[in-house]
Order: sequence, then C-alpha cells, then structure tokens
Amino acid sequence: MTTDQVILQSGLDVLVQGTGPALLLTHGAGGGVQGNFGLVLDDLARDHTLLGPHYPGAGRTPVASEPLDLDDLADRLVAIAVSQGHERFAVLGESLGTTVAVRAATRHPDRVTALVLTTGFAVADPVVALAAELIQILAKAGEWNAAARIACLSCMTNAQLSETSGASLDALVTATRKTMPPGTPDHFNLVSRVDVRDDLPQVSVPTLVVAATGDRLVLPDSHRSLADGIPGATLVELPGAGHILSEPDRATWLRHVRKFLTTVEPHPA
Repeated sequence: MTTDQVILQSGLDVLVQGTGPALLLTHGAGGGVQGNFGLVLDDLARDHTLLGPHYPGAGRTPVASEPLDLDDLADRLVAIAVSQGHERFAVLGESLGTTVAVRAATRHPDRVTALVLTTGFAVADPVVALAAELIQILAKAGEWNAAARIACLSCMTNAQLSETSGASLDALVTATRKTMPPGTPDHFNLVSRVDVRDDLPQVSVPTLVVAATGDRLVLPDSHRSLADGIPGATLVELPGAGHILSEPDRATWLRHVRKFLTTVEPHPA
C-alpha cells in the first residue's frame, strides 16, 4: 500500500494512503498519526483514502507560533480533506482528536458524515488535566525524560504496570521520549483548554464511541460522557484496554469500526 507524506497549503504535514471513501484521522496530543493509527493504517487503506494531518509541532508540521485554537485546527483539517477532492468524509478521532472531530462535525455538518471517537473527552477531567499540566511544565523546562515517564505511566494499564520491570519501563520511557514531537507542550495546552460539551447535542451524524475501561490518562467515564451527550451515539467498551490501545485491543477496535462504517458509508450498486 502506497503512503504519501505531503505538506499542503495549510502548512500541515499530511499522511495520505489508500483509495476509496475518505477517512479523516485526528490524532491525540504528544504523538501523531502513526502513534495512534499505525496498527490499522494498512488495513483501513485497503478500501479507504486515509488523510492524516499532523498538528503543529508533530510530524513535519512546524511548531506553532501561538497557542493552538480548536476552531482553527478543525477548520484546517476539514479544508485539507476538501482540497484533496473529498467533499464528504467520516472523521476518526483519538484522545484530543475526539474534540477536534466533534468540533469539525458541528462547524462543518455538510462535510462530516460520521464520527468514531476513541478514548476521548469533551472537557479535561481532573486526571488528564493534571497530566497535561505536568507534561507542559516538564517539557518547557527541558525535562523531556520526566515528561515521557508521566506519559508512559498514564498510558499503561494497571495490568501492564504490574508486569513491567524497572528496566523495561526505563526502555519504554526512552522509546517514548524519541516519539514525543516538539509540539507536545502546545498539544497538552490545548487539552487543558478544550470544551466541546455544548457541541455534543448538536452532533447530527452517526457516531461510534469507543471507551477503554483501563484508561489511566482519561477517565473512562469521560469516554462514556461523549456517548451520553451525542444523540443516538453507539458506545462500545474495550475491557481492560488502556489509553494507547494494544495490538489485540486495536484488532477488536478495528472490527467494531469496520462494522460501523458499513452502516454509514454508501454501498456500490
């Protein structure tokens, strides 16, 4: 499967892969498209065109010169899909990307046809708010290893932590540090400020909400609140899954997402 990485007029680095109905991917804070969707890109690209923009400071997108704005980010991502020839498309959001997806759906109801919201939130709960604050403070102070340690501890499940030795955790922290983009503090600053609670009742497209019951970064109740607030949303829970889905949990996620997409996408005659 061919993957293209292009810098569009929006100034954002965009992964483009596959053919077929478009799926706009909105990633989480402190990572990128590969970090969130890497395990399923090839599968989804078999019959979809994947559009994965990187936020400022992620991928090859330059770091922002001012705080990120949710409306601006949602508008730029929608514009990217349209510029690539896709008038209507579903949006798959993860973590912070769920707020981007929701705002895109309410600002551009003529474009967005469906939402898949995974390990998301409408407003920062006390757990993710504290993690966002600490990661910002540490990263801005140059303490990136400490920021990576908080990210690892927050994204691992209780079961994973109990089975991980100190040496293995140190290796994971080192690997995580290498993947944290320079825009990480800006992303988590946006995490601390977003609030799409008033948007939820306005979402008028089919929505699948995926909750991870073992999430230690965003409270699982925050995931469920998305489904509670969006009219007609379907909630699927992944028992014991963490904020970053493991390979088995991602495989389960893929089955649910593919089943959902068959109900919302047009079928060929």
